[in-house]
Amino acid sequence: MILLAHILTRLIKPNQIINLVNMIKRTLCFSNPAYLSLNNSQMVIKLPGAAYNKKVPPIFEEKTTQTVPIEDIGIVVLDNRQVTITQGLIEKLLDNNTALITCDGSHLPVGLMLPLCGHTVQSERFRAQIDASLPLKKQLWQQTIRQKILNQAAVLEKTSGDSHNCMHVWANEVRSGDPDNTEGRAAAYYWRNLFKSHIDNFVRDREGVVPNSFLNYGYAILRAVIARSLVSSGLLPTLGIHHHNRYNAYCLADDIMEPYRPYVDEFVYTYYTSHPDKIEIDKDFKAEFLSIPTLDVVIDGKRSPLMVAATITTASLYKCYDGTIRKISYPEMIC
Repeated sequence: MILLAHILTRLIKPNQIINLVNMIKRTLCFSNPAYLSLNNSQMVIKLPGAAYNKKVPPIFEEKTTQTVPIEDIGIVVLDNRQVTITQGLIEKLLDNNTALITCDGSHLPVGLMLPLCGHTVQSERFRAQIDASLPLKKQLWQQTIRQKILNQAAVLEKTSGDSHNCMHVWANEVRSGDPDNTEGRAAAYYWRNLFKSHIDNFVRDREGVVPNSFLNYGYAILRAVIARSLVSSGLLPTLGIHHHNRYNAYCLADDIMEPYRPYVDEFVYTYYTSHPDKIEIDKDFKAEFLSIPTLDVVIDGKRSPLMVAATITTASLYKCYDGTIRKISYPEMIC
């Protein structure tokens, strides 16, 4: 946590904390009642509850109001029904290409707001994306699934210490468009073995027991990072290369995040095995998981924070659409 969260924990009750994780672009999560507004291109954060805390000395009351530069913010998570945010602040956040996430009563993300315009030549890039041929989309999906399976294999090998050669074989067998659903076969094997030493017969299910809820939360943060990067690259998050659910506004984000999912899986595995009794998504949990955008990944042979790598990936995707290159840059997980 950065200094602001450290100060506030000294001033107010333990359950009234703003979790802020410092990163190249900050991720801010508001889990307690707060009033968020805009002043001089700064997000102004006021904690109304602190004013009623008689244990706070008057001299410190002014510290219940803090500011954060808009240009430093990448993701904002609203995780309390008593958070108020002004229209002016929303406008400025979107103008800064900030992803705004809202959560439900179970603290799971249910909404994502992104800017409509994220690039200076956006209509030109939309056209290249819309005009992409079916063979190109199938080739891009082949690359996506192949890298996803290779990254899943790396996770299994790192967490179990055993080799999983079948995953590498399946990765090499992925054909254009993955007509054989090699992704599904690899996924079944992957989930059966990832938590094998800790959970009997684990099944990946969005509505399932822990650590399914942990995976859901991590994927939601990842999805916001990828969607934000797509917008910044001038692409439509809705128009996927494989996913095409008519009710899904972020089909392309769901496509591109596939090779990144294993990074969240490994993160959840480490967290779950370190906190075997944890079943609730509380402030400590969120403080850990909001660091996902800063995870160290290797892309194009160089180490980079996940959020930066996502931008490299989406920029390469556009170059595939306009014919400049033929391969998407995806992160490669090293065992």
